[in-house]
Amino acid sequence: MLDVGCHSALLTVVERGDDSPLEPVLARKVRLRLHETLDAAGRLDRSGVRSVQRAVARTLAADGGRSLPSVYAFATSVIRDAPNRDEVIAQVARTTGTRLRVLPGEEEARLAYVAARQWAGRDGRPLLVLDIGGGTVEIADGAGEQPRAVHSLPLGARAVNRRMDLADAVTSGRRLREVRESLRASVGELGGALPRAPRDGRVLASSKTFTQLARLAAAQGPLGEGPERLSLRQVRKIVPLLAARGPAERAKLPGISRHRAGQSLAGALVAEALMEMCGVDSVEICPWSTREGLLLERLESAAPAVHRRAG
Repeated sequence: MLDVGCHSALLTVVERGDDSPLEPVLARKVRLRLHETLDAAGRLDRSGVRSVQRAVARTLAADGGRSLPSVYAFATSVIRDAPNRDEVIAQVARTTGTRLRVLPGEEEARLAYVAARQWAGRDGRPLLVLDIGGGTVEIADGAGEQPRAVHSLPLGARAVNRRMDLADAVTSGRRLREVRESLRASVGELGGALPRAPRDGRVLASSKTFTQLARLAAAQGPLGEGPERLSLRQVRKIVPLLAARGPAERAKLPGISRHRAGQSLAGALVAEALMEMCGVDSVEICPWSTREGLLLERLESAAPAVHRRAG
């Protein structure tokens, strides 16, 4: 699987293991900064297209001379939602021989749920899955192996950061209230279709955004509190901590990576709005998301029928 996102191109090769449905065989990451190559309309400029071409070529040549299996390559919202998406995909295909696929937001939500369900265990308990990407937010819920409902909203951390100008310090309490009200209203547009935290179920949160917020919260919290969970109370404490700092200072905080520091406040505000509107007091951090859902389904489809029945 080759996953081309805003911050990296990641090649992952897995096989079905005895102890895990996804046993790593090979991983190679090439860092990208595509958010810095977007114009006002969200188009990738020439330098952005060239960086994608180089990253795809480098990851696919990173097997040390071994022959890679068939590679499923896909691009996330930074390319999917770009007005010049078709041009970008065509140029990458011409120069690398690899054509990037794009997935609708609802399909990303479905796959994130599939991955979270496998990671959490197939116990039939209701599951709500929240995933904050760069361009979109995915929400899915259900009790089976496939979700009951999926939603995708244009509220990703990068998108909100650009639209609401949250990269630098925000010292105005009024400004923060305005952003919070706007985000709650946007999530609330789903109305009665918006899933709520399941009674007697679990809420899983995927994505780098939730993971980094949980690490920061654990570092700020009492001794012994780990990064495996994140509460709404903790998110509310994190927001002013991030708002008082610019990107360089945010990057010095525990858990916040340098390349995501500029959008970390936006991500925290989106997480807060999602948890509030879905009635979620706390989430479990799930390390699997869309990429793992794709890998699981492709491994399943490639397995012999007798293996699939046995599993």
